[in-house]
Amino acid sequence: MSRMPTYFISHGGGPWPWIPRMREMLSTLEASLARMPEEVGETPKAILMISGHWEDDDFAVMSSPRPPMVYDYSNFPPETYEIVYPAPGAPDIAARAADLIRAAGLETHLDPDQGFDHGTFVPAYVMYPDAQVPVFQVAIRHDYDPADHFALGRALAPLREEGVLIVGSGLSYHNLRLMNQEGKIPSAAFDAWLDKTLALPPKERTAALIDWESAPHARTCHAQEDHLVPIFAALGAAEDAKATRVYHDPAVFGAITASSYRFD
Repeated sequence: MSRMPTYFISHGGGPWPWIPRMREMLSTLEASLARMPEEVGETPKAILMISGHWEDDDFAVMSSPRPPMVYDYSNFPPETYEIVYPAPGAPDIAARAADLIRAAGLETHLDPDQGFDHGTFVPAYVMYPDAQVPVFQVAIRHDYDPADHFALGRALAPLREEGVLIVGSGLSYHNLRLMNQEGKIPSAAFDAWLDKTLALPPKERTAALIDWESAPHARTCHAQEDHLVPIFAALGAAEDAKATRVYHDPAVFGAITASSYRFD
């Protein structure tokens, strides 16, 4: 197989594809996620998701052959707690990922119980609705350290040559208290900074992202950076690659700017 790209995607809110009104509002996002198989060009051997919704003390790796569902959202219709995305896991590739992480001097362990959180099953459903491609996850670490998450990505980079599609799943803006007009200026400014930064030469780009708190409105857009951290791993796995914006919406929920990127 050819070398896979990596992605950082804004995955939207909750179980939005199953909520008609939200799905309509996020139609641009849906179109971008649905295009990904065509952009990738061939069916991956597996998808490795690094979601902002799974944190651990180390870079844990999901190893279940049949991962369960994790409904990590609240106040949605009852039927959204019965969604099943029946993709198989990838225990052999998970073990390989853990070996690579360990070889890079980073702590990890295999987790046979962890299931698909909505940062994984929601975009995976839009990308591959038939759920035939194996999916597994690697946890982000509680401390959110940018340099170590870049190191995680570098450790996982060989998987790209082995048919594994690495996807960092978060949001380029994530402040649930300001998903309104108050977030309009901060989200637009941070998004512009992110787009400009990703166009820099690789070494400058990495340094700027590690220092992301210096970006305009950084802590307004990411008071807790769990949804930004996946970009560090996704880019670390393709550190010399060109960044291409594959999704951009300046009016999510009428006000918020959000983007997604491919690295190849």
